[in-house]
Amino acid sequence: MTSESLVWRRPMVSRDVDEAHRASTPLELFFDLCFVVAIAAAAGRLHHAESEGHLWEGLLGYAMVFFAIWWAWMNVTWFASAYDVDDVLYRLAVFVMIGGALILAAGVTRAFDDRDFAVVTLGYVVIRTALVGLWLRAAHDDVPRRATALRFAVGIGLCQLGWIALLWVPEPAKLIGFALLIVAELSVPVVAHRTGSTAWHAGHIAERYGLFTIIVLGESVLSGSVAVGTALDGGSDVRAIAGIALGGLLLVCSMWWKYFARSAEELLTSDAVAFRWGYGHLVVFAAAAAVGAGLVVAVDQATGAAEISERTAGAAVTVPVAIYLVMVWWLHLRPHDDAPYGVIVSVGASMVLISTFAPQPVLVAGLCAAATVAAAVTMGIRRSQSSPR
Repeated sequence: MTSESLVWRRPMVSRDVDEAHRASTPLELFFDLCFVVAIAAAAGRLHHAESEGHLWEGLLGYAMVFFAIWWAWMNVTWFASAYDVDDVLYRLAVFVMIGGALILAAGVTRAFDDRDFAVVTLGYVVIRTALVGLWLRAAHDDVPRRATALRFAVGIGLCQLGWIALLWVPEPAKLIGFALLIVAELSVPVVAHRTGSTAWHAGHIAERYGLFTIIVLGESVLSGSVAVGTALDGGSDVRAIAGIALGGLLLVCSMWWKYFARSAEELLTSDAVAFRWGYGHLVVFAAAAAVGAGLVVAVDQATGAAEISERTAGAAVTVPVAIYLVMVWWLHLRPHDDAPYGVIVSVGASMVLISTFAPQPVLVAGLCAAATVAAAVTMGIRRSQSSPR
């Protein structure tokens, strides 16, 4: 949209679910990039926990922090798919939410290490205050979906009060409270949509998730590249580091290939399907970011900077890769493909896990992941050639 067509306020009515050529806007891309700061911070803390041998504490902290990051992104992304009017007021609201995302990112380390979610909660307050305002604006302007918009506004507001109250809950009960609030948060869209669906756009949502997948994979590439460069500058064994670098490259390329093998647009045919697909991406995104942390752990172990074995360091890479491959197939590819593709993914994920016990586990895992992609591509080509035209 050009500056000449920009106005202070437009009626916030639902966008057309069949709108042609619906694409992510520059503002949405900017919003995503600001969330990368929080993802990088969470992956960095996971790397330190794994390198120091604090695996279970690190995984718990990572799961809690990543949920906070992902859910904040989810809330805004689905709202924008239905109600992005791109006027001045809407842009300013998104800028406020970007500020909240950066506050959230600033609190990741304290939340991860000390379970102190005060700063993260403050970031949530900023994001959700703006978001509730947008839902109330939608309720005012979009009369046919007013009840749905009001349910979103009330549900988000009540959950946010719950997160604030959780700050004063005694430490032993905080984990239980955190779990209950996650259930409440995930229930808000389900309950709100009982009075009518918002006008989310299937193609737009599929593209938004795909772009966020690219961003998370890019963060993994950056983390691994920086770690490899630092190790080489420090005079480490070139052969070992080169194996990690090549294996890491094969892994992230294979992960990208599997995700974008098919489009999800035609799958998102109802709210029920969209909820399962959208919620399941928490695992996809978290696993993808964890691969970046694992690559840094593998470099640390190879250079003697980590207090763990090569097998443990390898598992920091192979386990999230296997989880990613299985979840992408289950959510994103299984509805398109028949049994043989599932067998290929199952075998490939199993081989990636087994590579944990091989010499140079990251390199072997990369070769296994690449072989999985090659097998699926070969099968697809043969089928297309044998099918009647």
